[in-house]
Amino acid sequence: MSFDPLIILSERFKQAIAAAFPDQPASRDADPLITPGRNPQLADFQSNAAMPLGKALGKPPREIASAILAKLDLTAIAEPFTDASIAGPGFINIRLSAAALAGLLGRLDTPSLGIDLPEHPHRIVVDLCGVNLAKQMHVGHLRSIIIGDALARTLTRLGHTVVRQNHVGDWGLNIAMVTAKAQAEHAAGRLSFSDLSLDDLERLYKLAQRECSADERGLAAALRWWAHPKAVAELETQVTGAREELAKAKATLVRLQAHDPETVAAWQRIADITMRACLETCARLHADVRAEHSAGESSYSEELALVVDDLARRAVAEESNGALVVRCEGIDEPCLIRKSDGGFLYATTDMAAIRRRVQKLGASRVIYCVDIRQGLHFKQIFCAAHKAGYAATPTGPALLEHAGFGMVLGEDGRPYKTRTGENIKLTDLIDEAIERAGAVVAAKSPDLPPAERARIAEVVAIAAIKYADLSNDRARDYVFSFDRMLAFEGNTGPYLLYALARTRSILRKAAEQPGGPPAPTQGAGAPLRLTEKHEKELALALLRYPGALRSVAQSLEPHRLCQYLYDLAGAFSAFYTNCPVLTAQGDATRASRLRLCALTERLLADGLNLLGIETVDRM
Repeated sequence: MSFDPLIILSERFKQAIAAAFPDQPASRDADPLITPGRNPQLADFQSNAAMPLGKALGKPPREIASAILAKLDLTAIAEPFTDASIAGPGFINIRLSAAALAGLLGRLDTPSLGIDLPEHPHRIVVDLCGVNLAKQMHVGHLRSIIIGDALARTLTRLGHTVVRQNHVGDWGLNIAMVTAKAQAEHAAGRLSFSDLSLDDLERLYKLAQRECSADERGLAAALRWWAHPKAVAELETQVTGAREELAKAKATLVRLQAHDPETVAAWQRIADITMRACLETCARLHADVRAEHSAGESSYSEELALVVDDLARRAVAEESNGALVVRCEGIDEPCLIRKSDGGFLYATTDMAAIRRRVQKLGASRVIYCVDIRQGLHFKQIFCAAHKAGYAATPTGPALLEHAGFGMVLGEDGRPYKTRTGENIKLTDLIDEAIERAGAVVAAKSPDLPPAERARIAEVVAIAAIKYADLSNDRARDYVFSFDRMLAFEGNTGPYLLYALARTRSILRKAAEQPGGPPAPTQGAGAPLRLTEKHEKELALALLRYPGALRSVAQSLEPHRLCQYLYDLAGAFSAFYTNCPVLTAQGDATRASRLRLCALTERLLADGLNLLGIETVDRM
């Protein structure tokens, strides 16, 4: 059921409009246009539906409004309508009943916080993180991790079964290059696999890339333009050496594919080092990405030829200049499944992944949290997967979605990098955030014990990083600013942590008063008295919570939950300022307000947890 009065009013008005004008097509599925009242003194909500309906039906809007009211039943939620309920050209003003609001809030105040389990839960795969072997995680990985984690948490909270998949780039020629280089360095005694670090691997990765990159174009130009013999000789040496290194890498790839024990052992060592660092970084970000979530490209290696053969045999794919492609209606560029030299591509692996995720893991929805610049790629493979029947389920096609995200920019408006132009390591970013947060916390709370201050600084830092990202529209680029994200004012993670800590402080003080109830039971079951304006506004904000979660699940936009939590914190701040709790006049009022505080605390904590943000009791 819905607890949000906005949704309840919209449904009731739709029914009334259809009943008032049963023979008019314009009334079918007409938008009731319910909005918050422009003047809170006159109305909590208003419907603006009469104006567009009047135009469509050729009748005065006030006459339309009167006809709607005649069929409208709001006895269980709103105060009785009067002559003043229709204002101006035809606005319908609605003032909610305090008793009805209290009743809705009472039904929300349950262990589930109004989140009912779905009758038919879905099995949903969320593709997140996505690292490559032998490379440090950098700021470009941030969004896939925390957006994917927030969506997975929210969908799980709504009662669905979520399977997380960390698509690891651990196969192919590039990985063979670094494996071959590591083996060569080990054989030469220049490194030991036993004490190999990720920094070592990244250095070897870059070195292998350079050594395998033949300057064929440079050599061709030198020969064409009769360059100096010395320059030509140098280029010939470079090209010959690169070809030899590339041949070694290809031979290593063949040995990997043949499961040669020595080569596989070297590759496994590289994978172990990379994934240990990846999982440690995810844990620091309080993101639920574990070893069992890894789905490396290597795990699909035996399936790629089978997928290609299947697509060709059933004529889903066709040859084009020696390559194999799947043509998709509405997409000009076909999906390339196999290159003309017989090599496989990312699209081949992604097709195998969709087939596994739907056919074996049983997903009815697959969500990819990947850079928005990969939009065309996902359009192609989604279309190809549907055409191949890989996304088919017993109840219909699985929903394949690309939750694309924009870039993280520096304050200069360019991709966020170091001054030397290098990608910023994610671990370095976290370290700097914790250091800065520590200075802020020390300045605000100098009397805290050092251990508690350090703990709070870490929670604040991670909250600041994650909330700054999640509170922005997923599809847009955003500017990364430590000063802005660590502020305790405005729409920031630290502000929400402070708002939550304030609710906990009130409840703690109430428990410490003589005869005060213990924290878990404060206000529990007390009749809700919503007589003051700010009590009512807080109640309205609380009731929107289930709808906010459903909105995130449908749109895959975590910023909707962030905005809800910020609005709730604002409504609570106004309530706290204008409605004394601990010094309230009368036990009934005090108990009611304590219950509002306790419910606010639970919703803020639950919502922050869905964003993957840890909380603290005091700041």
